[in-house]
Amino acid sequence: MKQSLDADIATIAKISAVPTILEAVAELTGLGFVCIARVTPTSWHSCAVLDKLGFNLVPGSALDISTTLCQEVQHTRCAVIIDAVSESEQYRDHHTPRIYGFESYFSIPLYRPSGEYFGSLCGLDKHRAELNKTATRNTLMLFADLISRQLQSEVVLDEAQAALSDEMRTAKLREQFIAMLGHDIRTPLSTIMNGTEILRHRAPASLMPLLDTMHRSSHRIAAMIDDVTDFTRGRMGGGIALNLQHESNLEWSLQQAIDELRNVFPQREIVAELPAAIALRCDAPRLVQLLSNLLKNAIIHGSPSTPVRVGARLADGMFELSVTNSGPAIPAETQAQLFKPFWRSDSATGGQGLGLGLGLFIASEIAVSHGGVLEVTSSDAATTFTYRCRVAPT
Repeated sequence: MKQSLDADIATIAKISAVPTILEAVAELTGLGFVCIARVTPTSWHSCAVLDKLGFNLVPGSALDISTTLCQEVQHTRCAVIIDAVSESEQYRDHHTPRIYGFESYFSIPLYRPSGEYFGSLCGLDKHRAELNKTATRNTLMLFADLISRQLQSEVVLDEAQAALSDEMRTAKLREQFIAMLGHDIRTPLSTIMNGTEILRHRAPASLMPLLDTMHRSSHRIAAMIDDVTDFTRGRMGGGIALNLQHESNLEWSLQQAIDELRNVFPQREIVAELPAAIALRCDAPRLVQLLSNLLKNAIIHGSPSTPVRVGARLADGMFELSVTNSGPAIPAETQAQLFKPFWRSDSATGGQGLGLGLGLFIASEIAVSHGGVLEVTSSDAATTFTYRCRVAPT
């Protein structure tokens, strides 16, 4: 009973309208004591109380059920409303008014969503009150019905929250599984990649197209595993891991990413303008990953007839890295979705698979991990993704 009572009291406490209802009932009737009671065949406990008469009842306080009129309401499921006990043939000699010293009284049943009896909205005072006036009686019934409906809403909310909690636990387990799966796939994938590389050096020329395809496919799988691993690590609270070091020639690493994409997309022109001796404290492999993701996005979604341009500059304490492609302007509503995980556009033009939709999300997370920002501007002339970060002391 204790656990159930605590849950019932907590349910009433979560209904924000209850204190207002009790105040409104007291104002309407002039009664000095109003409460919501949890009533069973053997017990009476207060769940919410407005006490101006000094009964000293608080949520959880108990009364002997046999001393209350709520016992009668629980049995009959009918409201008891008394203007004046002294004028009532039914209640003038009843033991309950004598025990608690009241003259006016009401108790109206409350119900759970299932229709099961919950308890009562009740009130009393030592003075006479006009409780049976039609307007007053109807308003009291309305308040009781409102509380019963709120009980139903709280049950639905609790069930929804429990379902959400279960779904969140399931999602976390799913992400942990994906992370472990990505880790375990790396070993056999590495064997395939190494074997393919060996065969490319020893196989006859007739097999080279097939081996080149296997080489590109295995590296694409590796990139997708990296994306999923980064995503799950971020979702599980780890964020994008960085290994910050002083880089005196960052342009070399960035140029490597550009050259790799030129090999993957030989039909596309990439124009790079990288200054020499870019010195930064950063995680160079992560910035290479950021650039690679931006480049692949530009190649896939940009116009194939114009080059993709890569630019970098270091000035006024800021480092900027930009990737620009031509093509139709990106609508504002689409721009708002670009850095969300698993979001993909249908405007691919590069002839390659669209991947998992994590590239821009991970690029943005890398930017944030470096204390920077990744932004997009788009017009009919060009679309530019720009990474900006303040230069940290080296």
